[in-house]
Amino acid sequence: MLQGKTILLGVTGGIACFKAAALASMLKKQHADVQVVMTRNATEFVTPLTFEQLTGNRAIVDTFDRNFRYDVGHIALADRADYVLIAPATANVIAKLAHGLADDMLTTTVLACTCPKAVAPAMNTHMFENPMTQDNLSILRKYGWEVIDPASGHLACGTSGKGRLPEPEDLLEVCLHTLGHEKDMAGKRVLVTAGPTQEALDPVRYLTNHSSGRMGYAIAKAAARRGAQVVLVSGPTALKKPAYVETVDIVSAQDMFEAVTSRAPEMDIIIKAAAVADYRPANLADNKIKKQDGDMSIPLARTQDILAALGKSRRPGQFLCGFSMETENMVENSRKKLQKKGLDMIAANNVKVAGAGFGVDTNILTLITPEGMSELPLMSKDAAADALLDAILGRMK
Repeated sequence: MLQGKTILLGVTGGIACFKAAALASMLKKQHADVQVVMTRNATEFVTPLTFEQLTGNRAIVDTFDRNFRYDVGHIALADRADYVLIAPATANVIAKLAHGLADDMLTTTVLACTCPKAVAPAMNTHMFENPMTQDNLSILRKYGWEVIDPASGHLACGTSGKGRLPEPEDLLEVCLHTLGHEKDMAGKRVLVTAGPTQEALDPVRYLTNHSSGRMGYAIAKAAARRGAQVVLVSGPTALKKPAYVETVDIVSAQDMFEAVTSRAPEMDIIIKAAAVADYRPANLADNKIKKQDGDMSIPLARTQDILAALGKSRRPGQFLCGFSMETENMVENSRKKLQKKGLDMIAANNVKVAGAGFGVDTNILTLITPEGMSELPLMSKDAAADALLDAILGRMK
């Protein structure tokens, strides 16, 4: 996703430097050209050779390094950078950057960069919370820097609190969000639903399905990377909440109905990828239902149809896409659903087909519209999400 992009990874002196090495490796695997610039203090924690082996590029430390391949080192490197990420960023370097001080290779290079920039503070909790540090971070935000919130937990200094460098995969997501896709959905408001619902039978048991939520989460992340303002309404899943997305947690089909319909009027695109229960127990027991001899039957009541309600109340210009998970007659059943509920598109798949079922990282979608259909090959759910968004944008033009 980062092929052809040059990322300047600034590494400053802190124990979290080891995470920067893992991040450099991840960026390289995304085919980015990773240029590491280190402060001298950073070399006390991780050697430049480590980054050179991981990135295939020389790690730069000395402003006056005569072996540096560019004519004017920091200027040439700044001109090539598509993105700057300083991780970890010490309080000292944050203060320098906020006030335009340039006294080493990292700060002189960054001061010359005109590309998007982000800083990931990592330090003792009291240092991070110090009003001077917070003022310096505010200055960086004022000048367009993205400030990545540190994580909370046990710190190397022995205290616990806010100040940990986020995990490398979280920092990678920051890079992917900025550079991973052109912002062709900027200005669009998108609502995505994902995951299963749980319909309570008693305080212990509930009815649900096998949905993992991965497809919906992939769509939400892809839309955010493309510049959209995204709301994700999610049933209970084991997935991590995606960055740059407003996530609304729900449990039951009724919860999802209320969360979606209350927000729908503001949305330009609604994609219903959740596996919502069609029925719920007609009666909710106050106490655990005890086992008895013989069989047991559970009366069921119909849940409210979210897609049908959206189709009836949609505003002009709003795009409505549903999902149809079938086990037989996929195209026929999906076309009926498309017409009955007044959708612009339906993404259909057959859970009996290998690679298209629950709990896997791939999918095989058939995109059906009133005019025809397009069959997508087996692909990752991330790739399928982008293909779906491409198709939606193509129909909205």
